[in-house]
Amino acid sequence: MTWKHYSLEQAAAAFDNSRDLTIGIEEEFQILDANTLELANRFEDLSAIAHKKLGTFVRGELIASEVEISTAKCESIAAAEADLTQKRRLLAESASELGVKLGTTGTHPFSDWKEQRILETHHYREVEERVRYCAWHNLTYGMHTHVGIRGRERMIAVFNSLRGYMPAILALSANSPFSEGRYTHLHSTRAQIFTRSFPRGNIPGPFRDWDDYATFIDSLFATNSISEPTQVWWSLRPHPLFGTLEIRICDSQSNIKDTLAISALVVSLVAKLSADYDEGRKLEIMNTRELDENIWRATRFGLAGKLADFKKQREVPVTDIIRELIEFTGDMHEKLGLKRYISRIAEILDDGNGAQRQIRLYEKKGDVTAVFSDVLECSPFI
Repeated sequence: MTWKHYSLEQAAAAFDNSRDLTIGIEEEFQILDANTLELANRFEDLSAIAHKKLGTFVRGELIASEVEISTAKCESIAAAEADLTQKRRLLAESASELGVKLGTTGTHPFSDWKEQRILETHHYREVEERVRYCAWHNLTYGMHTHVGIRGRERMIAVFNSLRGYMPAILALSANSPFSEGRYTHLHSTRAQIFTRSFPRGNIPGPFRDWDDYATFIDSLFATNSISEPTQVWWSLRPHPLFGTLEIRICDSQSNIKDTLAISALVVSLVAKLSADYDEGRKLEIMNTRELDENIWRATRFGLAGKLADFKKQREVPVTDIIRELIEFTGDMHEKLGLKRYISRIAEILDDGNGAQRQIRLYEKKGDVTAVFSDVLECSPFI
């Protein structure tokens, strides 16, 4: 079986030759008019400046009012911090030179999707042709963490188990309670718009093994459902080009400390599950029905909510679950240099995440635009 421009053998080799626990972080930001804070279709102008500073680590993402940066493949979270800090700084300098601002929430809170322009590239024109309204309406901005994992079968086993932790990670990252000028009462409006609208934007059921996964991807090509692997937009996906697990479920973060804290927790989970697999421990796998229920709960209530424990037939506060995850992965924190970054999560649990901070401001001000302005002023980009 052969995928377009990429073979199953190449995909398998990417994982079999991958290095464990390398880290890559991608962040998507809004390009804003400096005066109105509306989305501005200025990607080409911004890219012309930023490309000189960032090279291929700055790129477009579907619409002309969005920009993405990514780190290189990093050997540690400390290296990722240094890389991401520099790239955020260079992007901010480029935006300042152009006279635009950068937005750092998971959705733009009030701009009209009908005013946004799809980028004039073959790739994004094909995406638009395939999904139409879903692309036009997608004013969402996410943060993705890539974690290297060696061995195709090992990757599938960790993927199957990691699925069940995604609701808690989504709740922790929630940073988008506004859209189209309204308080949506969702903590992650981005998750609702993207994962429920884009095809293959959810998290699939578990796979029996590598061949089961590869056969399914091949069938998507054979039936003309996709034309390249990246059109599988799952919120958690094996990345067959990079040999990584890509965690795509998170909202873009206003504070870089939060980006790094969430990424560190993700790395610790992949490390813990990989170690358990290597030691022959059985990895828990959540079924898709239960996972979907908890994804909805995380989307709706974020850190303020509860997830369903279907085994014990009860609800559990998300904050308790995240504290349990920190304890569960604790033996990885010191070993991998994650401790300082994960300590930030305790502050988030006490003070609130991005969505909770925005909602508190809205309850005081009652004005979505004023809240957005405050977020941009009070959350340091670097």
